[in-house]
Amino acid sequence: MTWIYLIIAGLFEVVWATMMKLSNGFSHFGYAAATVVGMVLSFGFLALATKHLPLSIAYPIWTGIGAIIVGLVFFKDTIAPITWIFIAMLVIGIIGIKVTS
Repeated sequence: MTWIYLIIAGLFEVVWATMMKLSNGFSHFGYAAATVVGMVLSFGFLALATKHLPLSIAYPIWTGIGAIIVGLVFFKDTIAPITWIFIAMLVIGIIGIKVTS
């Protein structure tokens, strides 16, 4: 369950980061409200995950999920080919952490 909580926390991190960008400096109430709700849920699930995972493992995975999904999928960020190697290493590292914990 711990890893599921962490994945959910990471997905809600995507929600609040995206809504914050769309809120245009919190000037659009709906997006600003969605930002706050996303933050509460994201931090809540992160707190549940860190009951059983060290923060040094949970935090980079939580932020990594958001950085990859928001940047690449929603905002069409371009990434240098060498960066893809590091993203692959991150994914391999996450799998390794899961297998060994």
